[in-house]
This record gives sequence, structure tokens and C-alpha cells, in this order.
Amino acid sequence: MSNDERLINIESDLTHLEQLVESLNQTIIEQDKVIQQLQSQVHCLTTGLESKEMDAIKGNVSKPPHYQ
Repeated sequence: MSNDERLINIESDLTHLEQLVESLNQTIIEQDKVIQQLQSQVHCLTTGLESKEMDAIKGNVSKPPHYQ
């Protein structure tokens, strides 16, 4: 194999690796967006559940007879 052929093979492999890295980068960016959305949904659900639990607790607490 001549030096020119080796150089062409190396450049071809490098180009392939660059495309692979770019593809992986795009996948990571998309997954980060999904993770951010899921974290936001979990936060909203957690806040809603905490609010419902507090309302339930407040509903179960009654004033002592001498305050009524």
C-alpha cells in the first residue's frame, strides 16, 4: 500500500469519525431537551401532589370546641 493510499484511507476514516461524533452530539442535544421536559413535568406533578396533600391535611384539622 502506497503512502497516498494510506493517506486517503486515514482521511476517509477521519471523515467517518467526524460524522459519527456530530451524530452523537445531536443525539445528546435531543436527549437533553427530553430530560429537561421530563424534569419540568416531574416538578409540576410534585408541586401538585404536595398542594393536594396540604389541602387534605388542612381539611382534616378541626378547631377545638372552645374556638367554634
